[in-house]
Amino acid sequence: MAGEDVAGLGAGDVLIAVDVQYDFLPGGALAVPDGDAVIEPINRLAQAFRHVVMTQDWHPAGHASFASSHPGKQSFEMVELSYGPQVLWPDHCVQGTLGAEISRDLHIQHAQLLIRKGYNPAIDSYSGFMEADRRTSTGLAGYLRERGFRRVFCAGLATDFCVAWTALDAKAAGFETYLIQDASRAIDTNGSLARALHDLNAAGVRTIRSEQLLAS
Repeated sequence: MAGEDVAGLGAGDVLIAVDVQYDFLPGGALAVPDGDAVIEPINRLAQAFRHVVMTQDWHPAGHASFASSHPGKQSFEMVELSYGPQVLWPDHCVQGTLGAEISRDLHIQHAQLLIRKGYNPAIDSYSGFMEADRRTSTGLAGYLRERGFRRVFCAGLATDFCVAWTALDAKAAGFETYLIQDASRAIDTNGSLARALHDLNAAGVRTIRSEQLLAS
Protein backbone atom coordinates (compact mmCIF):
# COMPACT_ATOMS: atom_id res chain seq x y z
CA MET A 1 0.00 0.00 0.00
CA ALA A 2 3.01 2.29 -0.41
CA GLY A 3 2.67 5.57 -2.26
CA GLU A 4 -0.80 6.63 -1.20
CA ASP A 5 -1.51 10.09 0.14
CA VAL A 6 -1.62 10.67 3.88
CA ALA A 7 -3.62 13.58 5.28
CA GLY A 8 -1.78 16.21 7.32
CA LEU A 9 -0.66 15.35 10.83
CA GLY A 10 -2.59 16.63 13.82
CA ALA A 11 -3.51 16.10 17.46
CA GLY A 12 -4.98 12.66 16.78
CA ASP A 13 -1.71 11.24 15.46
CA VAL A 14 1.11 9.56 17.37
CA LEU A 15 4.54 8.33 16.30
CA ILE A 16 5.85 5.16 17.98
CA ALA A 17 9.66 4.98 17.80
CA VAL A 18 10.48 1.32 18.38
CA ASP A 19 13.65 0.06 20.09
CA VAL A 20 16.31 2.42 18.71
CA GLN A 21 18.83 0.95 21.18
CA TYR A 22 22.57 0.39 20.98
CA ASP A 23 22.34 -3.41 20.83
CA PHE A 24 20.31 -3.10 17.60
CA LEU A 25 22.70 -0.57 16.04
CA PRO A 26 26.03 -1.29 14.32
CA GLY A 27 28.43 -2.92 16.79
CA GLY A 28 25.60 -4.05 19.05
CA ALA A 29 24.90 -7.57 20.26
CA LEU A 30 21.98 -7.98 17.84
CA ALA A 31 22.84 -5.39 15.21
CA VAL A 32 20.19 -4.82 12.57
CA PRO A 33 21.78 -4.34 9.13
CA ASP A 34 21.92 -0.61 8.37
CA GLY A 35 20.10 -0.03 11.65
CA ASP A 36 21.60 3.40 12.26
CA ALA A 37 19.93 4.64 9.05
CA VAL A 38 16.64 4.95 10.95
CA ILE A 39 17.91 7.67 13.29
CA GLU A 40 17.91 10.61 10.90
CA PRO A 41 14.42 10.02 9.47
CA ILE A 42 12.96 9.34 12.92
CA ASN A 43 14.46 12.57 14.22
CA ARG A 44 12.91 14.47 11.31
CA LEU A 45 9.57 12.74 11.73
CA ALA A 46 9.48 13.40 15.46
CA GLN A 47 9.57 17.13 14.85
CA ALA A 48 6.39 16.83 12.77
CA PHE A 49 4.49 14.97 15.50
CA ARG A 50 3.13 16.64 18.61
CA HIS A 51 3.00 13.24 20.32
CA VAL A 52 5.65 10.51 20.40
CA VAL A 53 5.81 7.21 22.28
CA MET A 54 9.04 5.23 22.53
CA THR A 55 9.59 1.53 23.27
CA GLN A 56 12.62 -0.12 24.82
CA ASP A 57 13.61 -3.79 24.99
CA TRP A 58 14.48 -4.40 28.66
CA HIS A 59 15.47 -8.02 29.32
CA PRO A 60 16.72 -9.53 32.55
CA ALA A 61 19.90 -11.59 32.29
CA GLY A 62 19.16 -15.19 31.36
CA HIS A 63 15.96 -14.35 29.48
CA ALA A 64 14.14 -17.32 27.93
CA SER A 65 14.56 -15.85 24.42
CA PHE A 66 18.37 -15.90 24.67
CA ALA A 67 20.17 -18.79 22.96
CA SER A 68 22.55 -18.86 25.93
CA SER A 69 19.61 -19.99 28.09
CA HIS A 70 19.19 -23.16 26.00
CA PRO A 71 22.24 -25.48 26.09
CA GLY A 72 23.18 -26.78 22.67
CA LYS A 73 21.11 -24.18 20.82
CA GLN A 74 22.42 -21.41 18.59
CA SER A 75 21.21 -17.89 17.94
CA PHE A 76 18.40 -17.66 15.34
CA GLU A 77 17.29 -21.26 15.89
CA MET A 78 13.62 -21.82 16.67
CA VAL A 79 12.38 -23.46 19.86
CA GLU A 80 8.96 -24.06 21.37
CA LEU A 81 8.28 -22.17 24.59
CA SER A 82 5.15 -22.29 26.71
CA TYR A 83 3.42 -19.70 24.51
CA GLY A 84 4.52 -21.05 21.13
CA PRO A 85 7.43 -20.78 18.64
CA GLN A 86 10.31 -18.54 19.68
CA VAL A 87 13.38 -17.33 17.79
CA LEU A 88 16.48 -17.61 19.97
CA TRP A 89 18.50 -14.41 20.07
CA PRO A 90 21.99 -13.45 21.19
CA ASP A 91 21.93 -11.89 24.66
CA HIS A 92 20.81 -8.31 24.05
CA CYS A 93 19.27 -5.25 25.73
CA VAL A 94 20.00 -6.58 29.20
CA GLN A 95 18.66 -4.26 31.86
CA GLY A 96 21.16 -1.63 32.98
CA THR A 97 23.70 -2.24 30.19
CA LEU A 98 24.84 0.22 27.55
CA GLY A 99 23.33 -2.02 24.87
CA ALA A 100 19.87 -1.54 26.38
CA GLU A 101 20.10 2.27 26.28
CA ILE A 102 18.21 4.25 23.66
CA SER A 103 20.64 5.88 21.25
CA ARG A 104 21.76 9.32 22.35
CA ASP A 105 21.58 10.34 18.67
CA LEU A 106 17.81 10.08 18.86
CA HIS A 107 16.51 13.56 19.70
CA ILE A 108 12.91 13.27 20.87
CA GLN A 109 12.80 15.38 24.00
CA HIS A 110 9.01 15.77 23.76
CA ALA A 111 8.28 12.00 23.94
CA GLN A 112 5.75 11.60 26.75
CA LEU A 113 5.74 7.82 27.27
CA LEU A 114 8.37 5.08 27.32
CA ILE A 115 7.14 1.48 27.18
CA ARG A 116 9.63 -1.08 28.46
CA LYS A 117 9.03 -4.63 27.27
CA GLY A 118 10.56 -8.09 27.51
CA TYR A 119 11.25 -7.79 31.23
CA ASN A 120 9.31 -10.98 32.08
CA PRO A 121 12.11 -13.60 32.16
CA ALA A 122 9.89 -16.32 30.65
CA ILE A 123 8.15 -14.36 27.86
CA ASP A 124 9.57 -12.42 24.94
CA SER A 125 7.89 -9.20 23.89
CA TYR A 126 8.23 -7.72 20.42
CA SER A 127 5.16 -5.51 20.39
CA GLY A 128 4.74 -2.30 22.33
CA PHE A 129 1.15 -3.37 22.99
CA MET A 130 1.24 -7.05 23.93
CA GLU A 131 3.79 -9.61 25.09
CA ALA A 132 4.46 -12.69 22.96
CA ASP A 133 2.06 -14.83 24.98
CA ARG A 134 -0.61 -12.64 23.32
CA ARG A 135 -2.36 -12.25 26.66
CA THR A 136 -0.24 -9.83 28.71
CA SER A 137 -0.96 -6.20 27.81
CA THR A 138 1.43 -3.28 28.28
CA GLY A 139 -1.50 -0.87 28.64
CA LEU A 140 -0.43 1.12 25.58
CA ALA A 141 -3.75 0.69 23.74
CA GLY A 142 -5.67 2.09 26.70
CA TYR A 143 -3.28 5.02 26.99
CA LEU A 144 -3.68 5.90 23.33
CA ARG A 145 -7.46 5.63 23.49
CA GLU A 146 -7.69 7.75 26.61
CA ARG A 147 -5.52 10.40 24.97
CA GLY A 148 -7.82 10.42 21.93
CA PHE A 149 -5.35 9.23 19.30
CA ARG A 150 -6.79 7.82 16.08
CA ARG A 151 -3.76 7.18 13.88
CA VAL A 152 -0.56 5.36 14.83
CA PHE A 153 2.68 5.63 12.83
CA CYS A 154 5.40 3.04 13.59
CA ALA A 155 9.12 3.22 12.84
CA GLY A 156 12.36 1.82 14.24
CA LEU A 157 13.98 -1.57 14.74
CA ALA A 158 13.40 -4.14 13.51
CA THR A 159 10.81 -3.99 10.72
CA ASP A 160 10.10 -7.73 10.75
CA PHE A 161 9.80 -8.15 14.51
CA CYS A 162 9.18 -5.34 16.99
CA VAL A 163 7.99 -2.73 14.48
CA ALA A 164 5.69 -5.12 12.61
CA TRP A 165 4.23 -6.65 15.78
CA THR A 166 3.63 -3.18 17.22
CA ALA A 167 1.89 -2.08 14.02
CA LEU A 168 -0.22 -5.23 13.83
CA ASP A 169 -1.34 -4.82 17.43
CA ALA A 170 -2.13 -1.15 16.89
CA LYS A 171 -4.34 -2.10 13.96
CA ALA A 172 -6.00 -4.91 15.95
CA ALA A 173 -6.71 -2.40 18.74
CA GLY A 174 -8.70 -0.28 16.30
CA PHE A 175 -6.21 2.41 15.28
CA GLU A 176 -5.57 3.46 11.69
CA THR A 177 -1.99 2.24 11.41
CA TYR A 178 1.01 3.01 9.22
CA LEU A 179 4.52 1.55 9.06
CA ILE A 180 7.10 4.09 7.88
CA GLN A 181 9.32 2.04 5.61
CA ASP A 182 12.39 4.25 5.23
CA ALA A 183 12.50 4.88 9.01
CA SER A 184 12.66 1.14 9.76
CA ARG A 185 15.16 -1.66 9.06
CA ALA A 186 14.83 -5.46 9.21
CA ILE A 187 16.80 -8.40 10.60
CA ASP A 188 15.32 -10.79 7.98
CA THR A 189 15.99 -14.24 9.44
CA ASN A 190 14.21 -17.42 8.33
CA GLY A 191 12.02 -15.46 5.90
CA SER A 192 10.84 -13.09 8.62
CA LEU A 193 10.69 -9.93 6.50
CA ALA A 194 8.53 -11.42 3.73
CA ARG A 195 6.24 -12.94 6.35
CA ALA A 196 5.92 -9.64 8.23
CA LEU A 197 5.16 -7.64 5.08
CA HIS A 198 2.52 -10.18 4.10
CA ASP A 199 0.91 -10.03 7.54
CA LEU A 200 0.96 -6.23 7.58
CA ASN A 201 -0.69 -6.01 4.19
CA ALA A 202 -3.29 -8.64 5.09
CA ALA A 203 -4.16 -6.76 8.28
CA GLY A 204 -4.60 -3.43 6.48
CA VAL A 205 -1.53 -1.71 7.91
CA ARG A 206 -0.44 0.89 5.38
CA THR A 207 3.22 1.10 4.38
CA ILE A 208 4.41 4.62 3.61
CA ARG A 209 7.58 6.69 3.39
CA SER A 210 8.51 9.60 5.62
CA GLU A 211 8.36 12.16 2.82
CA GLN A 212 4.62 11.46 2.46
CA LEU A 213 4.21 12.79 6.00
CA LEU A 214 6.78 15.56 5.96
CA ALA A 215 5.39 17.00 2.73
CA SER A 216 1.79 16.92 3.94
